[in-house]
Amino acid sequence: MSRAVLSLGANLGDRANALRTALTALKDDGVLVARSTLYETPPWGPVEQPPYLNAIAVVRGDRDAGGWLARAQELEEAAGRTREVRWGARTLDVDVVTVTRDDGAPVISDDPALTLPHPRAHERAFVLVPWATLDPTAVLPGRGRVPDLVAALDPADVAAVVRWDHLH
Repeated sequence: MSRAVLSLGANLGDRANALRTALTALKDDGVLVARSTLYETPPWGPVEQPPYLNAIAVVRGDRDAGGWLARAQELEEAAGRTREVRWGARTLDVDVVTVTRDDGAPVISDDPALTLPHPRAHERAFVLVPWATLDPTAVLPGRGRVPDLVAALDPADVAAVVRWDHLH
């Protein structure tokens, strides 16, 4: 058994439906422990594209880190994800942010296929803001408390992460 934090994002098609479908699939798997509300965020990276909807899911189940990555990729595939442009627009992106074993030890990996914890999570307001709101006691292994990481970000980046349920 392990626990993982997944970051979900979508900026093509029916973004909210793509996220809700993935979250429902995790719930139906019996592994969803908690999920954030949806947040609208500006695109990240060098490619011009529409804004994202993002969410955080905390899952727990009988999978190792590779198993969580495989499930993330299954969710992306079910949403019609294609990988044509690095950091480009996507119907669904699911990143494994952290994996923790049942004894509380974080899984640390420098494998290029799955680096854990996610190597850029501490820089990304679209990951940290929903996560800190969902779990104010969360810790990103090797980086510190998630609320402290949010406080260290550029305030403009944090302000750009807006609860989506208040927009519609």
